[in-house]
Amino acid sequence: MLKKQSNMNVGAAILFIIFCLLFFILMFRYLSIQITGEAAGQPLAAKAERIYSKKDVLEAKRGTIYDRNGEVIAEDTSSYTLVAILDKSMKPNYVSDKKGTAKKLAKYIDMPESEIYRILSKKTENGPFQVEFGRAGKDISLQTKQEIEELELPGIIFNRESKRFYPNGVFSSHLIGFVDKNEGQLGIEKSLDDILKGKNGSIHFDSDLWGYLLPNSEAKVTPAQDGNDVYLTLDKKIQTFLEDALTQADKEYKPKKMVAIVADAKTGDILAMGQRPTFHPKTKEGIDKTWLNEAVEVSFEPGSTMKIFTLAAALEEQVLNLGEYYQSGSYKVTKKSDAIRDHNKVGWGPITYLEGIQRSSNVAIAKIVNEKLGFDKYREYLTKFGFEDPTGIELPNEVGGKIVYNYPLDKITTGYGQGTAITAIQQIQAATAVAGNGEMLKPHIIDKIVDPNTKKIVKETEPEVVGHPISEKTAKQVRDVLETVITSPKGTGHEKYNIEGYNVAGKTGTANFTENGKYVHGKNNYVFSFLGMAPAEDPQLIVYVAVQQPQIESSSEGSKPVSMIFKQVMKNSLQYLSIQPTEIEAAKTINVPGVTGMSVESGSEVLSKLGVHTVVLGNGNNIIKQLPEKGQPLLEGEKVVIQTDGDITIPDMTGWSLRDVMKIANLAKLELNITGSGYVTKQNLQVGTKMNEGDYLVVLLQTPDEKEEPSEEEETPNGG
Repeated sequence: MLKKQSNMNVGAAILFIIFCLLFFILMFRYLSIQITGEAAGQPLAAKAERIYSKKDVLEAKRGTIYDRNGEVIAEDTSSYTLVAILDKSMKPNYVSDKKGTAKKLAKYIDMPESEIYRILSKKTENGPFQVEFGRAGKDISLQTKQEIEELELPGIIFNRESKRFYPNGVFSSHLIGFVDKNEGQLGIEKSLDDILKGKNGSIHFDSDLWGYLLPNSEAKVTPAQDGNDVYLTLDKKIQTFLEDALTQADKEYKPKKMVAIVADAKTGDILAMGQRPTFHPKTKEGIDKTWLNEAVEVSFEPGSTMKIFTLAAALEEQVLNLGEYYQSGSYKVTKKSDAIRDHNKVGWGPITYLEGIQRSSNVAIAKIVNEKLGFDKYREYLTKFGFEDPTGIELPNEVGGKIVYNYPLDKITTGYGQGTAITAIQQIQAATAVAGNGEMLKPHIIDKIVDPNTKKIVKETEPEVVGHPISEKTAKQVRDVLETVITSPKGTGHEKYNIEGYNVAGKTGTANFTENGKYVHGKNNYVFSFLGMAPAEDPQLIVYVAVQQPQIESSSEGSKPVSMIFKQVMKNSLQYLSIQPTEIEAAKTINVPGVTGMSVESGSEVLSKLGVHTVVLGNGNNIIKQLPEKGQPLLEGEKVVIQTDGDITIPDMTGWSLRDVMKIANLAKLELNITGSGYVTKQNLQVGTKMNEGDYLVVLLQTPDEKEEPSEEEETPNGG
């Protein structure tokens, strides 16, 4: 008994010692954690911060890009990705009825019910927590999201993300650029990335283990700073004219390259800029063909459009008598140099310098550079017209010109656009001096930058004079000569670039180009171009078009794709801007009386007494709108369109001018697409059908002589 009692005492003592050791170990551990704040080498406060303190990013909205009239070109929109929770631990918020869910979802996403069920039934070792539905489940619109949410399907949720949206599709794509992973990758999206992207904010709060905000705790919010909005000088309507014309030429002539620019002659603003190949900013289809903005990133030999500025220099220096005769055909700048030849190889005998310009004579230009101006003086004008340095337009990767001016032959060929390379945008800048009073205007693509929160203008662009290479008198003289290039039967632009109702001044161009350092030869291996302005007496617009290697029968047909683009874009743009045709300037006009608020019968009677052709939109009894508005001038033969308070139906617009068609589109709020120039011959909407806001109205315009072939021989290579 005593022995048993003794064993029990020993056991008790051992247990006492063990518990004491554990107590001291725990106390030591507790005190060390209290003093150091660390456990297993990790700071506990930081670990708790990670578990119970939540921080989320508040994404900044990227700035919207608008055209000059406030039409959206690029904007951020919300898109949603469909997600299905499959983990049963999330009960009841998981997909329990897979067949039923698949059947209902198949009505809203582009995926067969069987494929949806297969995705929902995925099995792995541990089972997926959640699944997505590939392309079919991405970019879901807000409306579709809301319709799916109304089904109250357990386990079906949406992830929201911001996405860049380009509502106009292919629309000066290399100028606008695109966004990838929230960074601008090309064009304006790249060059103004810091201005557009803004600054992300954050929200910081204390939560429980499940992520819910703790009672009495406050969220600390750092608001996001949305990016600034950018208004471009582009005009959506004019850009659409240009894109349509380029697409038409691309289909018909399949050239290797095309570039075209429309500029405001009074300000230097770029109203449209396009090229082929191009790409779709959403799908990126076509981006692999070229990443370059051909108008600003590529210099090339301009051909005879360069003769505009050689002529201007000679007239400014008063060394050229346009009525003086010279011997055309060929010319040697030195005894040992190769002969310069006119594009027809033999010339036209003794002709005046005026006729030489009209015929695009290389010999005329060679003699002007060498014998009239002199090489040193002409070199000064190349600098004055800005052909060396980039223009400074607000676009990335702009290059300057490459002036080759070493030997006498180089200097001569530069005068008519061979050897030396310049960019399309440099030609536009130089042309502003000729189109105006001699002042050269810097081309701009940014109109203004606006803070979207305060609506205050952060930066605004004003017309900027960057040189004064010629006088106002010389500018007018040059335009007068260039107008005869179009009007004279001897001119290279005769019957090809004339526009009904408007006087055009311009110069054709045909230039060689190189590949691997060597000139390429062949019937269509040239860059055909035209630099023109209208109305010639007071230019409002400058349009440059260049087409490389179109599929044509001979080089004499090189003007066909160029003139098609130029005429269609120039005329539609002039009419859209309400620039009166020259032939109508002296026509009788009246001030339109106000008939809004009258009955249709009374209003029509008022207009009828003035001899006005009235078009009534709608079957109502009262007039709610009219175009032109009260007090505006009405040209003879122009229509007044009145809108009633009834349903609007489509009128027969056959034979209408573009001005009258645009009145219908404006009043009915239709999306107008125009093909061709002249007067309406076809329309897509059937006469008498009801019009709805946002409907697309497509009209085909044609001129009476549109199908006539040019009667004059086209210029040949090196004649431009």
